[in-house]
Amino acid sequence: MDDNLRVVVAAAGTGSRMGSPINKQYLLLGGRPVLTYSLDIFEQYDAVDEVIIVAKSTEVQFCQQEIVKKYGYGKVSRVVAGGSERQDSVWAGLTHLDDKTAYVAVHDGARPLLSLQLLDSLYKEARQWGAAIPGVLVRDTIKMIDRDRFVSHTLDRTSVIAVQTPQIFRFHELKKAYQEASSENYRATDDASLFEKYIGRVKVVTGQNDNLKITTPEDIIIAEGLLKARQHSKGE
Repeated sequence: MDDNLRVVVAAAGTGSRMGSPINKQYLLLGGRPVLTYSLDIFEQYDAVDEVIIVAKSTEVQFCQQEIVKKYGYGKVSRVVAGGSERQDSVWAGLTHLDDKTAYVAVHDGARPLLSLQLLDSLYKEARQWGAAIPGVLVRDTIKMIDRDRFVSHTLDRTSVIAVQTPQIFRFHELKKAYQEASSENYRATDDASLFEKYIGRVKVVTGQNDNLKITTPEDIIIAEGLLKARQHSKGE
C-alpha cells in the first residue's frame, strides 16, 4: 500500500434551508454547479487517485450524467446512494473504497471554494499525524445557552475554532471509528468527532475563511463575491 489519497464527497444533503427545489450541490455558482468546484480540485491534485460521490438515492443518475459525465471527471469511480443522515452517507462512501486505500478525505460537496494549497497542507499533516482537519478562528464571541435560551457561560474564543472540510484520516482508522460508532449508535456532526472518540488525536491545520459551506441563499451571494475576487486576483 502506498500513500494514496481517496476522497468521499458528501453530496446527499437535502438543502432544506435553501428554500429551493434544487439541492444546494447543484445550484449554479458562476454558471456552474456548486459541486463541480471541489471536484476540479481533486482532479488536479496528483495524490488523489479515486473519488466517490455520495448523492441522494433519487439523484444518483442525475449526478452521474449531469456532473461526472458532463464535466469529464475521470477520477470519480462511482456515484453511490447516501443515507438519511450525513454519517450514514459517509459510511456508504467508505464501504466502496477497497482495502488498498491508505488515506481518505471526506469533503462536503457544498463547500466549493477549497484550494489546492489547503488540500496539500491537510494531506501532509495527515500523513504525519494520522488525521488532519481545517479550522479557522472564531471571530464572534461564543456563548453557551440553556434550554430556556438564557446564557449559561461564555467560552474563551481563543481556544475555539470553526471546523471545515476536507478532513483527512488514515483510512482503516476512520473506518474502525465508524464501525465502533455504529455498534454504540453514536451520532456525530463531523468525521473528526468519531476519530477523536474512538481512535485518537486530530491535528488542526489553518483553514480558509472563504471555504464556506453553502447552506442558505445568502451563502450563494457571498460565494459569488468570493469567487469573483479569487478569479480577479488570478487575472481570470
